Amino acid sequence: MAAVAIAVSFFVIIVAVAVSSGFRYEIRKGVAAMAGDVTISPFPSGTDDPESLPVHLPEEEAIRALPGVSDIQPVAVRAGIVKNGETVHGVIVKGIPDRVGDDGADRPSLQVSIPQRLSEILGVGVGDDLTTYFVGEKLRVRKFQIGEVHRDLLELDDNLLVYANLEDIQRLNGWTQEEASSLEVTLREGADANRLALNIGSLLEDYYVTSSRQRYPQVFDWLNLLDYNVVIILILMTVVAGFNMVSGLLIMLLRNISTVGTLKTLGMDNRSIGRLFVRIGAKAVLKGMLIGNAAALLFCLLQGTLHLIPLDPVNYFVSWVPVRVNILWILGADAAAFLGILLLLWAPTRVIARIDPAQTVKAD
Repeated sequence: MAAVAIAVSFFVIIVAVAVSSGFRYEIRKGVAAMAGDVTISPFPSGTDDPESLPVHLPEEEAIRALPGVSDIQPVAVRAGIVKNGETVHGVIVKGIPDRVGDDGADRPSLQVSIPQRLSEILGVGVGDDLTTYFVGEKLRVRKFQIGEVHRDLLELDDNLLVYANLEDIQRLNGWTQEEASSLEVTLREGADANRLALNIGSLLEDYYVTSSRQRYPQVFDWLNLLDYNVVIILILMTVVAGFNMVSGLLIMLLRNISTVGTLKTLGMDNRSIGRLFVRIGAKAVLKGMLIGNAAALLFCLLQGTLHLIPLDPVNYFVSWVPVRVNILWILGADAAAFLGILLLLWAPTRVIARIDPAQTVKAD
């Protein structure tokens, strides 16, 4: 029974760690796809027409050399209004380079990918036209064709994000291929976006540099709260598993009082006998840990593949429970829980010191 309780506790611990890692990975990836981990943009000028910066900055090589920087890509952005019948809605049209389809082919000119929410609002889908109005010094109209419907992480914003070809938005803004609205810096996993934003900002005094954490603080605050909950779960499950194992070891000691008395008679001290019972308990913990880990990894495989447990993206940003198996995190959680339980196992061994061989070892 103690081993079963240990297995259940480790199952909950590993799943909690995998879900926390999954949320962090999916949300970071979604935010990076929308606006980059770090964004370099020109200071606002106060005019209606968009400002531009060079696609290749003189400091580009220095930025790429910073630890944690993975890539830099230019994007062109323009606010617009889409209309279908009597329905109108504000959008942000974002041109990105090398916009390709699922088949690997380049997207045709004026083909866009719209968020699912916008598709539902306008009642349009793949293959339909999307008439978009852009307001500046003069009104510009473009008739895009919808080539894809996607789900954005933060599509609850009023201005939904429509993806287009970079060249289309550059032409719309009257720019050359060497001009962009901003440069998005993608970071390697685990890199600190705020720290790198400061480092990049120190290289670019003439541009505005912001991190994803600064632009979407509510999202990352929510992730920090989730991590805090995982720590609480880790502590609680370790305590529950520890006390279950303590109860099991205590029962084992009480059932083997005569054996303990015999061992003392043969010359074993209390510490040696305690280590013996702790080793027996550790084997049960290890068995439960292996069973719990195997069950948790199987669950993660099924959830990651089949998306068995859905979520409301309005509250959780994603439409299913994300799981990501981070071996280092799992090993760390296993080690922390295992050591915590072993420390708790020493508590019942204090009973050994009170066992008197003269009272427990009796001749028949």
